[in-house]
Amino acid sequence: MIMIISSFLLTIFYIKSVQPALLEKKIGEGAFKRCYYYRIIASSFMGIILITQIIYFYYPLPLNFPRFFPWHYWVSFLIAILIAIPSLIIMFKGVHDAGEETIKPSKNHSLYDGIYNKVRHPQALGELGIWWIVPLLLNSPFLGIFSLIWIPIFYLFCLYEEKDLKLRYGEAYLEYKKKTGMIFPKIKSFNRNR
Repeated sequence: MIMIISSFLLTIFYIKSVQPALLEKKIGEGAFKRCYYYRIIASSFMGIILITQIIYFYYPLPLNFPRFFPWHYWVSFLIAILIAIPSLIIMFKGVHDAGEETIKPSKNHSLYDGIYNKVRHPQALGELGIWWIVPLLLNSPFLGIFSLIWIPIFYLFCLYEEKDLKLRYGEAYLEYKKKTGMIFPKIKSFNRNR
């Protein structure tokens, strides 16, 4: 139950944290600082979810659900590593290229560079993979299935953030959207000279 409530609260506070321009229209100057606090609160709920996943492993719900995946633990461990490596690389590259804006929105921040020249939400892509690492390391099918909720939630995060970025950067953001993919790089169409 704590995991579900924490997931719900994480979703609410994270969505609030990615809307500083919209909030600024309502409350003025303190909007960006408030969004920073919302992001800290959302991050705290991420930590709570991680802790409850580990607790669930030791004290599973009395459900008629397999406690472990049907394969050997080393298979889950290997899958976790195969997901963790690219997910962490993409996420940390996104964090590096976004800089302080990752946690602390700033009115004076410009559009990003680096990996953001290819995709608009590399941190979301990286973090999404990370939600399966703990369930796999714990070899827990229940936690693996529960982690599927993050796919639509992260998509929602991206939609709300894009709405606000459009408000913040206007036409420059719309042009940027045309050139980059939301989660994955856009495949450039090939011009054939005839």
